[in-house]
Amino acid sequence: MTDSEFEFIRTLIYERSRISLGADKRELVAARVVKRLRAVRLASIAAYCRLLRSPDSEEEFIHLIDVVSTHHTAFFRENGHFQFIREQVVPEMLARARPERWSTFRAWSAACSSGEEPYSLAITLAEALHGRAWPWHIEATDISHRVLDEAAAGIYDEHALDPVAGCHRRAHFQRGIGPQAGNYRVKAALRSGVHFRPCNLFAASLPVSGLFQVILCRNVMIYFDRASQQELVNRLARQLVPGGYLLVGHAESLTGIEHLLQLVQPAVYRQPLAA
Repeated sequence: MTDSEFEFIRTLIYERSRISLGADKRELVAARVVKRLRAVRLASIAAYCRLLRSPDSEEEFIHLIDVVSTHHTAFFRENGHFQFIREQVVPEMLARARPERWSTFRAWSAACSSGEEPYSLAITLAEALHGRAWPWHIEATDISHRVLDEAAAGIYDEHALDPVAGCHRRAHFQRGIGPQAGNYRVKAALRSGVHFRPCNLFAASLPVSGLFQVILCRNVMIYFDRASQQELVNRLARQLVPGGYLLVGHAESLTGIEHLLQLVQPAVYRQPLAA
């Protein structure tokens, strides 16, 4: 990969997704682009760059984002967040539901990857709101179409379910048999409350609408530069109900970002209540 080829690809990725790839990512990008060369049967990165410049490049750009993006995730990753939602967010919002005329508890997993985060959130809400006459709904979005297909299927091997408590595993997962032995599938009742859809968080218009009681945007802002982080935080804040919560990754901080959110505890921020 030449300097000009790397510069073109990383600039294109930044302009279209805001993922910031430094010079130290050159070998990683080259290795992953080679996968696309084989897939589209091109002989060189120069030919691949020509494809990305062509009028019919949109589908290939989606594949490029898929191979370049990192999708590390796990069930109940940073479990303190789910405890906070169960113990503080749900009771608080439940008490406000009738006076605020909220028909549904709405949550958004803004970078859901292969689904472990929104399904962990779904388990948390299903358990916390069990027996309550207040339904819940989760919007789960990601820029990668490939991982969204995996997430919507809701099938995971038994090792992926290690962080899931036995009672939750029995209540919310089906054990595979025959060809699916060793795998588990999220039960239909839980899957029905999670809506997966593609989303570029910096697109002119978002595919989600309305306001949310809680938004999880965790471990994705580390891939953006400071200006993009600020734009995203303020964009997400506008999607929160007054007093709604934004949860970010524990490795992320809003220090140095201009916003109106209130720090509740590390990696937990709150939209101020309306005066």
